[in-house]
Amino acid sequence: MIYPRFSAETFWNFAAACELFNAKYPTTPLGLITVAALLPPQWNIRLVDRNAETLADSDLDWADMVMTGGMLPQYFDTLAIIDLCQARGKPVVVGGPGVTSVPALFSNANFQVLGEAEGIIDKFIEAWDAGARDGVFEAEKFTIDVTKTPVPRFDLLKVENYLYVGVQFSRGCPFTCEFCDIIELYGRVPRAKTNAQMLHELETLYRLGYRGHVDFVDDNLIGNKKAVKAFLPELKTWLEQHDYPFEFTTEASLNLADDGELLRLLNAANFIGVFIGIESPDSDTLIAMRKKQNTRRDIVQSVHKIYAAGLYVTAGFIVGFDSERGSVADAIIALIEDAAIPVCMVGLLYALPNTQLTRRLATEGRLHTALLGDGVVGMDQCTQGLNFDTLRPRSEILSDYKRVLEKVYEPAAYAKRLQRLSRLLGSSNPNRQKRANESRSKLGGLEVVHRVVSRLPGAQDIFRRAILDCASTNPQWARAIVLLTALYLHLGPFSRHVIGQIDQRLDELENSAAQNNTAGVGAPMEQSGAAITA
Repeated sequence: MIYPRFSAETFWNFAAACELFNAKYPTTPLGLITVAALLPPQWNIRLVDRNAETLADSDLDWADMVMTGGMLPQYFDTLAIIDLCQARGKPVVVGGPGVTSVPALFSNANFQVLGEAEGIIDKFIEAWDAGARDGVFEAEKFTIDVTKTPVPRFDLLKVENYLYVGVQFSRGCPFTCEFCDIIELYGRVPRAKTNAQMLHELETLYRLGYRGHVDFVDDNLIGNKKAVKAFLPELKTWLEQHDYPFEFTTEASLNLADDGELLRLLNAANFIGVFIGIESPDSDTLIAMRKKQNTRRDIVQSVHKIYAAGLYVTAGFIVGFDSERGSVADAIIALIEDAAIPVCMVGLLYALPNTQLTRRLATEGRLHTALLGDGVVGMDQCTQGLNFDTLRPRSEILSDYKRVLEKVYEPAAYAKRLQRLSRLLGSSNPNRQKRANESRSKLGGLEVVHRVVSRLPGAQDIFRRAILDCASTNPQWARAIVLLTALYLHLGPFSRHVIGQIDQRLDELENSAAQNNTAGVGAPMEQSGAAITA
């Protein structure tokens, strides 16, 4: 099983933070180790994660078959793996959300396994055992009973390579955001594992000796509130019985702020952080993108409620929606600052395959054909978004995006948000400190603080003050503030890289417009954008 590399230049790889804490990559290939658990017990399996280790010739020589695949940002390396295997005569099977979304991009593989593996892997295995060496196997959508999903093969992981380990409680999301492909892949009725099943997964991790950070990778953990509210008290009991070996983060929708009971349950079960897709501060834009769960509320106040309940927030924002009426930069910057959200994934709108957005743009004749080829799908949306003809001049959207990145990832702005965050965070579960010093990173140690701050030349004093302020006013959150500071080691340089790429695109637009004017062509290039997809 070979997990393909993500692009090196992405928001999420946190390379500098990984290096600081002696890790190779942020998190584990949960999809592949779940598939591994579905394979016949007599099959011998090796796992190579190309984000964290080198694939050796001897690995391929050893194998009778190679399984690979992942998400669309892993597209390029997935194709490289397919080519490598075929050059060595090894049958290669590709699966995961990437091939499920755009099978044509991976047509060179011997086998394609489309959809959720639990619903189709048995038919693939039967075909393989019967001698088949090519084929396409597709699961029926949204029918998988995840209560029958086996415990992932955590034993295949080299956990020392990662900052944290991922687990999954549920699949699917009840909302209908136009740009999102989750409901297309997993449906709008979240399917949850049983409490006993989920605790068995955590017990397996525990017995393998893992201690530290665990991320629930659910696209919306609270999509099925009834199930998660029933699970969290049992998780709390399990943690108490095991002396709190893990602390958790997850992803949830902003309406989490409306449910005080759920916030208390998350806190008691050792959840310390949550990623939330905010996307835009503008209600009209939220309604147009079908993200109504973020409307009819004060977003800043909602974020602060989550802080007060003892969870920090990281958030996603998108620039480039059709409904934007003029510049949106200042409003996004103001929201990020007022809410005191340090880590913000700000991207350009990208029409993913098989989404409502993509279907609408295709119907309107605005979708770039590069979506189905030319490699654009393998790129990062921070630098390669807007794969469609925009309604607002493209140069204005890119300038807005650049301004947001310049402002929110300026060192002093980031450090000041950390400082305000540390004062807004309410009491966390005091038991979560028990294992803090046993984790690999020992985030609270002075030596680590020094290592983090020393790597921020020109900004050492402002970050040191933020950490010291937290240590004196809200010490239980000092470890988290140190971690969020460490993430800036990646986010600061990455934001400057993206700004450089956006400057290049703006220059290309300006040059194209000048050439068109010289040639007497009246159509503005920033409207069509046809030549600017990379």
